[in-house]
Amino acid sequence: MDDMWDASKKRIEAMLPFLDERQRRLFLAAEANGLGYGGLKFVSEASGVSAPTIISGQKELEEGAEPLPDGRVRKKGGGRKSVSERSPETLELLNALIGSSVSGDPMGPLMYVSKSTRHLSAELKEKGFPASHTTVSEMLKEEGYRMQGCSKSISPNSQHPDRDAQFDHINAISKECFAKGCPVLSVDAKKKELVGNFSNGGTEYHRSGDAPKVMDHDFELKTLGKASPYGVYDVFRNAGFVNIGVGSDTAEFAVESIRRWWEKVGSRRYPDAESIMITADCGGSNGYRLRLWKLLLQELADETGRSIAVCHYPPGTSKWNAIEHRLFSFISMNWRGRPLISTALIMDLISSTSTTKGLTVECMFDGNTYERGRKVSDEEFDGINIEFDEFHGEWNYTIRPRKN
Repeated sequence: MDDMWDASKKRIEAMLPFLDERQRRLFLAAEANGLGYGGLKFVSEASGVSAPTIISGQKELEEGAEPLPDGRVRKKGGGRKSVSERSPETLELLNALIGSSVSGDPMGPLMYVSKSTRHLSAELKEKGFPASHTTVSEMLKEEGYRMQGCSKSISPNSQHPDRDAQFDHINAISKECFAKGCPVLSVDAKKKELVGNFSNGGTEYHRSGDAPKVMDHDFELKTLGKASPYGVYDVFRNAGFVNIGVGSDTAEFAVESIRRWWEKVGSRRYPDAESIMITADCGGSNGYRLRLWKLLLQELADETGRSIAVCHYPPGTSKWNAIEHRLFSFISMNWRGRPLISTALIMDLISSTSTTKGLTVECMFDGNTYERGRKVSDEEFDGINIEFDEFHGEWNYTIRPRKN
């Protein structure tokens, strides 16, 4: 007798993982019938399937179970009804609660609280429709709701009508310059970083409990200050250069960073280049409205003896600047989760940044201080040897060396 029960248990353990809902029910019913008295309890305990389910299978066998159409495992209309079918009024109210919050209705009951399932459950109960937070979760899933964060997709400025045309212009000028053997640079300032034992976004592998211990606040340490990285990215050579400053991000700092790139890298890499092309955002320390930016580029053109062609990206399109997604993003990934405890460490982490596509990065430290608010007189500005392009000259211009 014991052998029969053991054999049944082995069959149940072997077969159950391969059966669908209906096959499982009928198989267990047949096993229970074969074991006779006590078989129902034994099969239920051995399989973990409730006795009522097995009894349902026994009834199907008695009535003569037949295959269901279209590969179904239940008869049409069988199974537990969805929450929305059981209580359509509750579902209607739930949608109204979510809708008033999403639309910003100041009179909506959830305007000033999070739309968690528990808050929604509490509000439904107040309206006379009791539903647990798990039931609310089911209803939200049935209605297509998912947990989502804010999506950065709305530009604060209306899209400029010549935005795409400017992209095409930049692309055409870039290819033309590179074909002539001239460097094409993408420049920008990266976010300032607190220097010290502070938390840094991201994670990296550590043994359990061995994560770096950092300060519980993010107040700047006057003795260490902040690091201000300004990047120069050689677009066609996939090579980066970062100048680490300690002061303000000014036009003077921006042009000094480009000067350092030329002195350390550019003059060696492009000794025969007649010009330098720069692509930059329309704002910040290299903005197209800044007189000082243009004046200092004039000084750089005079020093190098090369013309400097500048193309600015239209307003609201800085994320398309090549340096953002081809240099800065990889630097951020390389130092994620690591406290930037010193400027030396920051430089090491930047210099060691690389990719499978061959990105290389060089880094320098700039201990100079750059004053904010430096003014450019009309006389100084009129002395700039600048030529504005016919197409959006405010964005596209060339500064040529002045004759001595």
